[in-house]
Amino acid sequence: MHKLLLAEIIGWHLVIFCNSSNLAQSIPVVNPSLVPDGTLSTTVSQTDNQFTITNGDRVGNNLFHSFSQFSVPTGGAAIFDNAIDIQNIFSRVTGGNISNIDGLIKANGSANLFLLNPAGIIFGPNAQLNIGGSFFGTTANSIKFADGVEFSGINPITKPLLTLSIPVGLQMGENPGEIAVRNTGHRLIGTLTTPIDTSNNPLGIRVTPGNTLALVGGDLVLDGGVLTAESGQIELGSASNGTVNFNINSPQWSFDYGNIQQFNDIRFSQQALANASGELGGSIHLQGRNISFTESSVALILNLGNTGAGDITVNASESLEMKGYTNSGFTISLLSTDNLDKGSGGNLVVSARNILLQDGAVVTARNFGAGAGGNVSIEAKDSMQILGFSSLKPTFASAIAALNYGSGKGGDVRVSARQLTIQNGGAISTITYGIGMGGDLAINASESIEILGENPLIFTPSVIGVTSFNLGNTGQFKIDTSRLSVRDGATVSTATQSYGNSGNLMINAASSIEVSGVGSASGQPSKITAGATVFPPIFQQTYGLPPFPTGNTGDLIINTPRLQLSNGGIVSVSHEGVGNAGNLLINANSIRLDRAGSIAAATNSGEGGSMNLRTNTLIARNGSSVSTTAGGSGNGGNMTIVSPIIVGLENSDITANALQGNGGNIQITTAGIFLSADSNITASSQLGISGNVSISNLNLQPENLVVLPANTLVSQAPVIASSCLTQRNGQQGRFVVTGNGGLSETPDRLAMPYQAAQVRTVGQLQARGNRASETTNTRQPDRPIQEANGWNFTSDGKLALVVTQDKITSPTELTCSN
Repeated sequence: MHKLLLAEIIGWHLVIFCNSSNLAQSIPVVNPSLVPDGTLSTTVSQTDNQFTITNGDRVGNNLFHSFSQFSVPTGGAAIFDNAIDIQNIFSRVTGGNISNIDGLIKANGSANLFLLNPAGIIFGPNAQLNIGGSFFGTTANSIKFADGVEFSGINPITKPLLTLSIPVGLQMGENPGEIAVRNTGHRLIGTLTTPIDTSNNPLGIRVTPGNTLALVGGDLVLDGGVLTAESGQIELGSASNGTVNFNINSPQWSFDYGNIQQFNDIRFSQQALANASGELGGSIHLQGRNISFTESSVALILNLGNTGAGDITVNASESLEMKGYTNSGFTISLLSTDNLDKGSGGNLVVSARNILLQDGAVVTARNFGAGAGGNVSIEAKDSMQILGFSSLKPTFASAIAALNYGSGKGGDVRVSARQLTIQNGGAISTITYGIGMGGDLAINASESIEILGENPLIFTPSVIGVTSFNLGNTGQFKIDTSRLSVRDGATVSTATQSYGNSGNLMINAASSIEVSGVGSASGQPSKITAGATVFPPIFQQTYGLPPFPTGNTGDLIINTPRLQLSNGGIVSVSHEGVGNAGNLLINANSIRLDRAGSIAAATNSGEGGSMNLRTNTLIARNGSSVSTTAGGSGNGGNMTIVSPIIVGLENSDITANALQGNGGNIQITTAGIFLSADSNITASSQLGISGNVSISNLNLQPENLVVLPANTLVSQAPVIASSCLTQRNGQQGRFVVTGNGGLSETPDRLAMPYQAAQVRTVGQLQARGNRASETTNTRQPDRPIQEANGWNFTSDGKLALVVTQDKITSPTELTCSN
């Protein structure tokens, strides 16, 4: 039954195709010819597929032609036989048929050629330009001139009003025709670490060096199309319902889309290419609604000279998507401005509501020369997603980057979005592989930044960072957001892997920072770090790295109300080589570490790695740690913690340890420390001099104190016990008196300008005394002061130290063993 039905359908279509002449007449058939429409004095003569266009109407240095049809067959040519002194040739097509161009368009001299066809323009794989000036193809309704004259493609009149004025704009209709460029795609050769070779590309649509190639219409489709403006300008605009203003008086034409009511789509596919490379370095501008680069499509500027290149600018009112790949040698979609000499690279500027980079797609500015690399500025008004890697070449991660391979400075990267997501090995980075300095990196996400996971094939993390792989120093790195989440093996870092120094990393998160989990394939922890890592020898040989990094690492500064590290998450400064580690500074309302979360400052042979934590509560649980460590000959960094409440439970430690060098000092200022029996505070060195642990009270306000009656008696006996921690380590400890606002030298010499408060000590303190004014003559028995064994918050948010009733036992002398 199904086979019979299919046969009937196929047969029905064959009958219609073969026998219905009326239907055949209703199907638009493109006539590959040039036909004047009679409104102007345009003349066309034909020899085989060669069409020679003469006469036309001249006004000053402007020449006007009008056609009912304008198409060039494969292997054919449309030749404008104009006077040499003509500056602009304006050609309109009024018949309502699409212009199919699969041959050559030629003009004399240096004239600019404008082709206006509101119905649409299609350039085939054999289409070529041979004109001395710029080319402007458009599907607008009309071209507007400075004196108010319009050269219209939809309202032709027998004798149109012509002008010697210059064109200043396009009047776009409500539904302008499509402009398509079809070809076999580029044949670029190169990688992300080498300059790109463009010499094997098909000719495509090309203007002479220094000129402009502009296509402005409805949808723009580059299906394997190749556009080339060597040291010139490529303008691609997809717009409707409004006016596109432009200025052609300067060498670099400028376009203004501020009066456009609606934008349409621009689609690059099947290795399409827009290329403005050259000795002077050109520019590329894309303006549309949804702009896409798929299947290894590319927009490229190579600056080969000693001057500055122009920019690649992409403005999408809705979205920019870069994804997909082909099986050719060049397997990623790419936006790239590269500097190869003493000049400076062009900037790369992208603006859209939503941005997606996937399958190894890259937006990058690279520097291979003595000049400076271009800057990268990316703005997503809503969301930005950078996902994954190329499945054909897993080393190609989806990325936004400024890369420096030369002696000049690398470009900066600035990214802004409402929500930023980086996942499965994606990256935002500035990297220097050369002797020149790397660029700065600034990330601003008003709502959130989520960095998740890793590349499971080569174990590289999703990352935001700055890195040096050579002599060049990195730039500075700053993040501003409301919420930062780093999970499942992802990394935020400033790093050196070689001789150069790495810059500082500052993170301002208005709501919270979360670092959690490990990579599913690599097992590497999620981390925020300023560090230097020693890579395996095979990696060092591949990238020319020294056995140990010698550059210094920068500081890590974190400001947030809430910092949470869990499931192996790390915040750290570290140096595994012979350079110095930076310092770690954290300002937070609360710091919570759980399930092996850690805050660390570690060095090998260098110095540094100090830590300063300022918070209202520091809570570490389930094997978490706060540590400064020197693993080699270096000295351990010092640690300063200022927190009213410090809690360490379930084998969670605060340590400042060293191997051969001196241990760091720990200075803690707090109102209360709560440690479980298996949690420790230590400052030690195995072979050097151990550091000191100094604990002092915060400047407590009188209204927060529990005040005893004026005649309360306190024992005059010494009550200061020796440190259990130092006895455990077999070393002599010392007690530090910090003066007014800290602990008093003895309980009866309180250095406070207010009444005595309850005193709690490590040993048993027996309060003795009588109340001066008793309401009865009955003497109250002496009561022992019980040490708090718990804590909770009162209804007004204050912390209260409490004695749980079922825990009260008869007083027992406390020793270090119990």
